[in-house]
Amino acid sequence: MSKLSFVAIAFAVAFSGAASAQSADPRGACKADYDKFCAGIAPGGGKIIACLNAKRDQLSATCKTVLDSRKK
Repeated sequence: MSKLSFVAIAFAVAFSGAASAQSADPRGACKADYDKFCAGIAPGGGKIIACLNAKRDQLSATCKTVLDSRKK
């Protein structure tokens, strides 16, 4: 395998892992939705999650996925 092929594969693996990690992080995956729908909600006691769930039909697909994964 050439060095260039190895580097290309390494970058692909690194970036796919970073994307997965970000989508699993509710702060990263739901930040735009929070800013749009729940910016006035103070953190604590699950209030932000409750706000996002109340706006579920308007959320991004990534944020919905992260919220669903937290229910398990």
